[in-house]
Amino acid sequence: MTKSKQKKGGCGCCSIPISVLILGLGLGIWGWTKLHDLGVPQAVLSYAVQQIPLEDFLPDFIPLASPTDPPIVNASPSPQATAPSTILSPIPAVTTSPTSPRQQEQNLRGIYISRYQITNNASEQMIRERVRYYRSKGINTIIHGVWGNACTMYPSEVMAKTFNSRSCPNQFQDQWLDWLIDEAHKQGMEVHAYFEKGIKIDEDSPLFDLAVQRRWIVAGVDRTHPGVDHYVLDVSVPEVAQYMTDILVEFVQKYPQIDAVQWDDYLGYHAELPGQVDRTEKLTNFVQNMIEAMREANPNVSFDLAHHNPYWAKQYFAADWENWDIDRAFIQVYAEENFQDEMKYVEASNGIAITERQFNQLENLVKNPRVESILLFPLSGKPEEMAATYYDLVQGF
Repeated sequence: MTKSKQKKGGCGCCSIPISVLILGLGLGIWGWTKLHDLGVPQAVLSYAVQQIPLEDFLPDFIPLASPTDPPIVNASPSPQATAPSTILSPIPAVTTSPTSPRQQEQNLRGIYISRYQITNNASEQMIRERVRYYRSKGINTIIHGVWGNACTMYPSEVMAKTFNSRSCPNQFQDQWLDWLIDEAHKQGMEVHAYFEKGIKIDEDSPLFDLAVQRRWIVAGVDRTHPGVDHYVLDVSVPEVAQYMTDILVEFVQKYPQIDAVQWDDYLGYHAELPGQVDRTEKLTNFVQNMIEAMREANPNVSFDLAHHNPYWAKQYFAADWENWDIDRAFIQVYAEENFQDEMKYVEASNGIAITERQFNQLENLVKNPRVESILLFPLSGKPEEMAATYYDLVQGF
């Protein structure tokens, strides 16, 4: 996707000779002293100062101070996780104008945060401090779970109407995402809503029995990841497609300031599901219709995807995502095998998603001008530690 560069404005101060600037500064100080001696009221002088457009004389970006690193909170991704008792030390805010992928071009440095790692009864203070923590570690994008196992991590009227339940089981405060978006935008960061698990569901879902009863699930067990048994919602069922579409439309209307939504490889059907069934066309039609409905509801939100490379996605997951009309694609490279072979797909896309296991590749990725964005997926379930390690590593590059 071609992005246009924004030309920054300025006062042209850099073209003025330094001797003239020094002379002007000296005359200004002398004049200020004389005004005070002549009895000009302090309030008038203060008002005059407030009218001077100081931002024209400041750099475009004031870097965040690097305080002592706050203690790491080892949050668990388990649904049974409780709110961490340790609150990260406050970090000074850097306030900037809100941004979105369509408003400002930037290389993303993102971190994934599972839907259970911050929302369990987290206070406003805890959420805002965590955002500032990630900002201090060079992260400019938070990709936070808002959906998974066919239920939401926010109060949903669509879910309540469909299943008589307003959200996933959790002790989140209703405003948690509003606080996160607000603080991130103050820090000049983006927030992407992470639709974890996509169309997959397991027996721990509060909606599993109802989904089985309504015949919303494709026959067979999805064992894409060893040791994890998933079932997959059948998007060819009109009620399933409508539910998923209504959820996404509701979300971008409920949180209009969200910068993007992101789905992953769980938006797909594993090739080893029983039966010789090609679900590619039906999945493509479903996603295209869902994206169209989302854009009609809120055209300012980017629809992103973090998936396997296009060949593997189509061949093994019925996910022909090159024809889905998505806004951005990030290639998941979570294994060392064939890492270099994956780079041709990464360089042709909007970036890469890696785990801690690929940190040995980080320097080459950062220095490669063809790798636009780097997203960090904490396989350990410890995003704070991953962000801290990332920050330490990039300081040496």
